[in-house]
Amino acid sequence: MSTLLSDLKDVEGFWYVATPYSKYAAGIEGAAREAARATAWLMKGGVPSFSPICHTHAIATEGGIDPLDHAFWMPVDEPMMDAAVGLVVVMMDGWQESYGVNMEIKMFICACKPIHFLDWPGEPT
Repeated sequence: MSTLLSDLKDVEGFWYVATPYSKYAAGIEGAAREAARATAWLMKGGVPSFSPICHTHAIATEGGIDPLDHAFWMPVDEPMMDAAVGLVVVMMDGWQESYGVNMEIKMFICACKPIHFLDWPGEPT
């Protein structure tokens, strides 16, 4: 079942937005663009959101950091996961196979924080 936008509003804090990256069929550049599109849609709808892909993709590519190094990026992302009120999993192509998305889901389950699944592509209602 997909989450409605109204289910994500009116929180104290922000939602952590999980999207596939290395497993996205259009490659990591396409994954970063689609993550930005989904996160922008959430934000325009009044949902406070943080996307690790949007934040770190440009940093990795411009800073000479391996964008696929989970050993590097998971500790970078952990403080944001700790601070987030919950997780929004954007069900883009490849989300179920994504190592990162699966790790994020496990971390939010262990933290007993809510997890919402958002239908994508497109702009859900």
